[in-house]
Amino acid sequence: MAEQEPTPEELAAIAAANEESEASVNYRPPAQKSLQEIQELDKDDESLRKYKEALLGSAKGVADPTVPNVQVTKMTLLCEQAPNPLVLDLTGDLDGFKKKPFVLKEGVDYKIQITFKVNKDIVSGLKYNQQSFRKGVKVDKSDYMVGSYGPRPEEAYEFLTTMEEAPKGMLARGTYNIKSKFTDDDKHDHLSWEWCLTIKKEWKD
Repeated sequence: MAEQEPTPEELAAIAAANEESEASVNYRPPAQKSLQEIQELDKDDESLRKYKEALLGSAKGVADPTVPNVQVTKMTLLCEQAPNPLVLDLTGDLDGFKKKPFVLKEGVDYKIQITFKVNKDIVSGLKYNQQSFRKGVKVDKSDYMVGSYGPRPEEAYEFLTTMEEAPKGMLARGTYNIKSKFTDDDKHDHLSWEWCLTIKKEWKD
């Protein structure tokens, strides 16, 4: 039996149901300081020096000036019921993701894990933004505060979203185009990528 495609009116209703009011927050991030400036602050205070060393580690950033401060390397959909790993390598060709959608069974629980590295300086207020589109209509939007991180070029960080439930029902089945962005308080676009998710009644049908 062929899947029933939602009408434009039904898509608009889905979008309205998922729309969340965005409250304006009068927040101004502090001025960015380089790692060297932070290390020089209160350098005669032994307890503070040890605290900063514990927070920043050895703090030896990447010497190569062409290497970006933040590198987003991988996105993983974590789902216990999935028969195969659902992983996107974000270090290569990003355009191919739209041609090979993830398949997700309707109604299953999943989380998104973002793997990234901070190479040179502390980065403040990292954020992960995700918008989902169905037939050109935005049906969902999620914003996650990732946090602030010190340089650790030899070891990647991992951020995990809260648990999400895949859409379910006949009208929910189909392919969703998803736009993801990894940014920060200073509105630096560290990486933007698009990928596709196909919701099916079963993992393979």
